[in-house]
Amino acid sequence: MTEPPLAHFRRHRFPAEIIAHAVWLYYRFPLSLRDVEDVLAERGINVSFQTVSEWAAKFGVKFADQLRSRSRGHFSDKWHLDEMVVTIKGKKYWLWRAVDANGYVLDALLQSRRNKAAALRLMRKLLTNQGTAPRVMVTDKLRSYSAAKSELMPGVEHRSHKGLNNRAENSHLAVRRRERRMMRFKSERQCQCFVSTHGEIANLFLLHRKYLTVADHRQLRAHAISIWREIALSIDV
Repeated sequence: MTEPPLAHFRRHRFPAEIIAHAVWLYYRFPLSLRDVEDVLAERGINVSFQTVSEWAAKFGVKFADQLRSRSRGHFSDKWHLDEMVVTIKGKKYWLWRAVDANGYVLDALLQSRRNKAAALRLMRKLLTNQGTAPRVMVTDKLRSYSAAKSELMPGVEHRSHKGLNNRAENSHLAVRRRERRMMRFKSERQCQCFVSTHGEIANLFLLHRKYLTVADHRQLRAHAISIWREIALSIDV
């Protein structure tokens, strides 16, 4: 029996499986572009890190959009919101992030301000993308959250205490590791594109292994990989 021909993205020399695998390596693990280049080279795939960068930028967004549409409406109704400092070219920015009670990233938004207007922008984006308001919102003691929530979601319960917001605090760690590996983000656009894509792919492979048996973990991991392959090979470009 002959093997079926490999799928190709239009105008791309490498098969779709290789491109999707390179994108997966870059966003799934804390690897630099040159690390991905070396991993592929060990498998006999000679591609430059510049090409890997182009693949990650072009296809990563498309894959993330597919994952985002699949997960819409499947998150917990308890949202944790927080922000962290990001320095780009010597200028301070704030990366606002929202995760649900299980640690899945709902959204991330880079902004230059840490005030009510910035909090409103994040909440509007969350309501638009999720299609529903949360039951509970947990934040630190930044007053901008209370002001924005009172305007947009007055009926939502708000718990404001730094000790309750570890879910959101911990969600920053993965981005911090990648920021160090990339030797900081190079531009606002690059940062926003990366965190939006990284969050969706991280959600797919967040399996909470601590609470699973080995058999269940392997089954869920295989399911996540099959979803990734289905999405990656269904993109029409």
